[in-house]
Amino acid sequence: MTASWTSKNGVVLTDLVPAGLRRTWVERGYCPDRDLYSLFAERAREHPGRDAVIDSEGILDYAGLAARVRRIAAVLADAGLGAGDIVAIQLPNGRRAAAAELAVAAVGAVSLPYPAMRGRLGITALLRRSRASAVITGDAPGRTGAAEGVLDLCRDLPHPVSVLAFGAAPAGAVALEPAFAHDPGTPDAWPGPPVDPEWPARILVTSGSEAEPKMIAYSHNAVAGGRGNYVAALHDGSVPMRNLVLVPLASSYGSLGVPVTLARLGGTLIVLDGFDPRAALRAVAAHRPTHLFAVPTMLRRIADLPRPPGEDTSALRTVVTSSAVIEADVIAAAEERFGCPVLNVYGSADGMNCHTPYGSSALPGGVTGPPDPAVADIRIAGPDGRPLPPGEEGEIWARGPMSPLCYVNAPELDARYRAPGGWVRSGDRGRIEPDGALRVIDRIKRVVKRGGYTISPREVETQVAGHPAVAEAVCVPVPDPDLGERLCACVVPRPGAGPLTLAGLAAFLEDRGLERAKLPERLLLLDELPLGATGKVCLPTLAALAAAGRPEGAPAAPAAPARDGGPR
Repeated sequence: MTASWTSKNGVVLTDLVPAGLRRTWVERGYCPDRDLYSLFAERAREHPGRDAVIDSEGILDYAGLAARVRRIAAVLADAGLGAGDIVAIQLPNGRRAAAAELAVAAVGAVSLPYPAMRGRLGITALLRRSRASAVITGDAPGRTGAAEGVLDLCRDLPHPVSVLAFGAAPAGAVALEPAFAHDPGTPDAWPGPPVDPEWPARILVTSGSEAEPKMIAYSHNAVAGGRGNYVAALHDGSVPMRNLVLVPLASSYGSLGVPVTLARLGGTLIVLDGFDPRAALRAVAAHRPTHLFAVPTMLRRIADLPRPPGEDTSALRTVVTSSAVIEADVIAAAEERFGCPVLNVYGSADGMNCHTPYGSSALPGGVTGPPDPAVADIRIAGPDGRPLPPGEEGEIWARGPMSPLCYVNAPELDARYRAPGGWVRSGDRGRIEPDGALRVIDRIKRVVKRGGYTISPREVETQVAGHPAVAEAVCVPVPDPDLGERLCACVVPRPGAGPLTLAGLAAFLEDRGLERAKLPERLLLLDELPLGATGKVCLPTLAALAAAGRPEGAPAAPAAPARDGGPR
């Protein structure tokens, strides 16, 4: 039996996992069989005075957060939003982002969070393909005009989109800031509609290897169950988790924040305005998190800082890393600096996860722990899709409580990355070691990973090729000791065109709406692109030329990761 959900704007989300399997996972206790808002409301009733969100504004307890969620839910309902709506959320890390996502769940709608730094092209693609009914936005620290920008781009969409804004709300936007005032007189729970736990709850966004961002729909059970189980498994449960999350809450990795830390686990969510290694260390000392979640580049930069007198990291029990392969030197440096184990998570927004078990420590080179059936079963598949025995390399497939429903309005992606029986194809090559651990060998799909941020070379190539001075363009990764990889644009200039520089190319791409996190940081000018025996561009040869040559340009941006893990 196939279950489907249809949005008010006609987007059909079909669960590609057999319904019988979903029910089995509920019966085994892997999924709570509850919607996210009812889970959060229960946590707020259980411990109203517990710290819920700690951000640059201070500490907000569960009672205060719950009141704000109810007030925002009332505004959403007055705006006609509810069951059947997809609501995009473009907000910086903090209490407003948490309250907005929980309020969307309260009215029975589906949330679509995306990082505030995503460029105009990416935002437009997300809203057009998802047919989102509304966007909740607001200014980030040091950046203004978010609502005006969203209103402007929504005018180009083929369907009407409501804009709701925190902070200053321009004409045409619904103001949310007045609803953010604490109101203890509101009822204990928002009287929202009944929500089937197998209906969609959250859409995760990833750059992946596509020209447009991929969107993957997750049910309430898949988020609170499968994804929640992996986070819970990183802790012994003796005290409530206090999670310092250094990645954007709107990212796939950051989805452990609101729906898991707050709604499922009832813990404390600690966030910064943006990543800064010194601020991260101050947060560890001041707010005493039990867990720190970061990408390897962030851990390297924190560990490289001089140790101040009296530095206190004693509350940390575990450091968790994901989104990129962590190497031995980073593991050792982080364990020495924080005085606790580093756990490694292999996972993706597409629907798979395998993590180092609690009580052990991460191993370098893409080795994680054995698959956890409460999260996802893992198999290694050959070219024909048949499972391979331990020790043999093939494509990593996954299926389990965290499996998503489907890609959003993208049947071509479902055809490429989903297999019969509900299996998800990763596009990554790996093998199961003799001890049962998963080893990730490399990526089959073509992506560049810069400090944990995934970049699609094809998307950037398409935009580079639009430059009037470019005849041909291919983008490849170049190794980088700090970030892992940087993006190099390999270009054949158009005859007779003016000179092409890295700075000029970056300005052109940003003017076209490409987000700064995806701008090339190297430029290699060639007379012609190297071709292989089949007549196609030989990517290994090109990557070797880019790495061995002297491409123009220092990094196009400061080396420190931005709020979304990419360059500023």
